[in-house]
Amino acid sequence: MAACTRTLLKVVTGCRRQLLSSSVSSCPVFPTNNIPIRTFAAVKTVYSAADAVELLKSFQALDFTAPDQPVYVDLKLDMSLEKKKKVDPFVNTVTLPHPFKTDPNKVLVFTEDANQAQVAQEGGAAFVGGTDLIQQVTLRNILDDEVVADFYVAVPEMVAKLLPLKNKLRKKFPKSKRGSVGINIGNMLSRFRMGHEYAVESECYVRTQVATLDFPTQHILDNLQSILADVRSHRPADMGPFIERAIVCSRTSEPLWFDSENLLAKAPEDDIHE
Repeated sequence: MAACTRTLLKVVTGCRRQLLSSSVSSCPVFPTNNIPIRTFAAVKTVYSAADAVELLKSFQALDFTAPDQPVYVDLKLDMSLEKKKKVDPFVNTVTLPHPFKTDPNKVLVFTEDANQAQVAQEGGAAFVGGTDLIQQVTLRNILDDEVVADFYVAVPEMVAKLLPLKNKLRKKFPKSKRGSVGINIGNMLSRFRMGHEYAVESECYVRTQVATLDFPTQHILDNLQSILADVRSHRPADMGPFIERAIVCSRTSEPLWFDSENLLAKAPEDDIHE
């Protein structure tokens, strides 16, 4: 009896879920006055960001799925610039107002200055060193060393010495443009230890986690807004909207289109690159 009741409940809740998320009209449109039949394109529902997040929470409750599952955003970008130029695909690290990671990232600091090394160690760097550390990173595959980090930062004086690591570190190679080369080790450590990294993939897409579904709705929106504003900052504002399409979903839900421009309207304007 219990099994039957549960099956019936899932059928009912499944129907409710379909009604909640319905984004295409279920009623066909028939022409009148003997006009030849035409095909009408389906129209996707575009929700406000807040409504989309609330729907994700409703889906989780109706489907009895994990309440702490990840929430993702999927963005399609207009990478075009003037004179047929394009924005180069980029990788960036943003500090979220409500971090969802429980453990800090491992950050390796390249410096040969004793005072800077002390600052790095006190700031929570996983590894600190100069030429000797470069050698360990270079040979880590051979010696099976545990010198592996999530992020690599360096002081300017070390950059030339790091060139042998460029092919090994690839996108993680320290660059001033990404904020991973500088003299303020404390600030770099603070940013990269708790920062969230995202990247443009397949030329024009950003797909990344923003929170977990058990976060309060406003916290999810705050994180989402931070990522959208950071993404937007990589193209001049006078070029028009950078984000062509925005989707939010959880691990077990279907994708929901949402209005990114409305959410971005609430973001600080100083996040935009002039």
